[in-house]
Amino acid sequence: MNILILNWRDPKNPKSGGAEYVTLQHAKAWRKKGNGVVWFSASFQNAKEKEYIDGVEIFRRGSVRTVYFQAAFFYLFSGQKFDVVVDEFHGIPYFSPLYVRVPVVGYIHEVAGKIWDVMYPFPINWVGKILEKVMFRFYTNVPFMVSSESTIKELAQMGVRRDQCSLIYCCIDVPSLKTLPKKESAPTFIFTSRLVAMKGIERVIEAFYLIQKSIPSAMLWVVGEGERDYLTHLKSCVARFDIKKKVMFFGYLAEEEKLEKMRSAHVFLHASVKEGWGLVILEAASQATPSVVYNVGGLRDVVQDGKTGIVIRKNTPEELAREAVLLIENKVLYKKMQDACLSWQESFSWEKETEKSYQVLLESVKAAE
Repeated sequence: MNILILNWRDPKNPKSGGAEYVTLQHAKAWRKKGNGVVWFSASFQNAKEKEYIDGVEIFRRGSVRTVYFQAAFFYLFSGQKFDVVVDEFHGIPYFSPLYVRVPVVGYIHEVAGKIWDVMYPFPINWVGKILEKVMFRFYTNVPFMVSSESTIKELAQMGVRRDQCSLIYCCIDVPSLKTLPKKESAPTFIFTSRLVAMKGIERVIEAFYLIQKSIPSAMLWVVGEGERDYLTHLKSCVARFDIKKKVMFFGYLAEEEKLEKMRSAHVFLHASVKEGWGLVILEAASQATPSVVYNVGGLRDVVQDGKTGIVIRKNTPEELAREAVLLIENKVLYKKMQDACLSWQESFSWEKETEKSYQVLLESVKAAE
């Protein structure tokens, strides 16, 4: 097959994240089976118009806003012929069924919902939410690859049938530890993600302020990059809570450095508005670090509640802090969770998940013959 992926970003985009990492794993696997794989995405500063990444042919045109129109032009006039198109949703899709004349497969990690309000001002958030309620009508009978059961349930509310959806988990390349690691002497909490409002770092900081009242020696590590203005805002929050000496911002860390921090920390905290899955939770689990998370789509799916971490019942910083303190103080439960984290992470396999995605593409093409 010749496969076209439509995704607003590619793996080298400075703002790429888990979705791009996961998509590349599937693309590489499809490529290894002898298929041609083209990835069309928006350009960015100093980006090449065309290059190869692990055998995947990358084309970049337009901006994040115009890439949707550029994609239609590319499909219709590039001269390339494709057998199947993977239309990846990030808030809005490419509406490829309107102009594509070969099978389309939707790939969606989360239904944006509240993310529109957190990440965009009025009236963009208002338009986005309205559009999200109607856009799935253009994908009647289109098969979907979906990252979590939570997203499948939300898609059902949008009119996407369960039999249209294939559950395909996201994995990581990090092997689990064979023995439990040595943790920091002081109880240490960690947050790792791109530093944007929807990821909930402000709520994590507030929760940590409450945690250190119960555990005065506690520390919080924040790993990840963000826009300068937002980082300044986060540091002002830390100053306002008078916990500057207890919160460390590491910025971007190379993979091994990031894993070392996860390995040394005691508990991973996450308070996102919503996630497609939560790869950082699996990464922490691979380092025997349980998580305490908000009860939202994606996070509730990647954490085995009571086994590999805790999914809190009420999404507030107070509840996040309370459960985190209880976990640190319960050494027997904590040790059980560490062991469960390692076995849970090992249960996921890229080989298995990429084979599932390949079968979705293959069946779509066969059904159209």
